[in-house]
Amino acid sequence: MSGEWLAVGVLCAVGWLWWDGLQKRELAITAARAVCARAGVQLLDETVALRRLRLRRDDRQQARLYREFAFEYAATGDERLPGRVYLLGSQILMAHLIEPI
Repeated sequence: MSGEWLAVGVLCAVGWLWWDGLQKRELAITAARAVCARAGVQLLDETVALRRLRLRRDDRQQARLYREFAFEYAATGDERLPGRVYLLGSQILMAHLIEPI
């Protein structure tokens, strides 16, 4: 019986992580759209991709999930340039475009 409860607990934790990840992905897409709009460039594919997920501490020393999302934008329409969005919990730390050298 205890093995069944453990399986249910693991499934609940995985479900919560998936649901929370979808919400954070929407935050990252909103931040990517905003940074692209400010720069006058086009957000390509209207999406972001999770690049890194780890635990980090916030200002109050509480453990939070740190997520790094990548996206692509185009300034002229013929090249794909990278951008990044960084989240700590529900807080957007930074969103920026990586400009070519």
